Amino acid sequence: MGQVTVLALRAVIAALLAGTLAVQTLMVPLLASDLDGLDEQYAHVRTPLLAVVVLIVLAAQTVLICVWRLVTMARRGTVFSYAAFRYVHIVIGAFVAAALLVFTLGALLAPGEAVAPGVVLLVGGVGLAIVGIALVVLVLRMLLAQAVARELEASRMRAELAEVI
Repeated sequence: MGQVTVLALRAVIAALLAGTLAVQTLMVPLLASDLDGLDEQYAHVRTPLLAVVVLIVLAAQTVLICVWRLVTMARRGTVFSYAAFRYVHIVIGAFVAAALLVFTLGALLAPGEAVAPGVVLLVGGVGLAIVGIALVVLVLRMLLAQAVARELEASRMRAELAEVI
């Protein structure tokens, strides 16, 4: 992996992490103050809604940190090892958790007429897209497993060849 690629990816990840921190520190309190003005019939969704938003941002941060670690491993040439699986598993889990949280958000918004049904449908579509991303990462995990197995086999064959020579 080239140095420029790694630097560009790290810059994007750092910017996204800064953005998620801004959401947590600035936007969530603003959302909380906006939700204080809810009608009495919708006041019960205030706390769960805020919790879902914070947890979705936390899932995004988890993915970003794991991708940073995987990029570091790729740069060092150690990504084709069993240590990489830990980060890939965490990424898959974070995407699944984020999808469940988005579906929960849709369920919170669905009752009543505070939000249009189309918005709830869009939220469900976003949740489905996140599940799709989790499945893509799962397929990539399978490719990583094949690459690790081939790397181990190549190492074994190099060792055998060294003994013969």
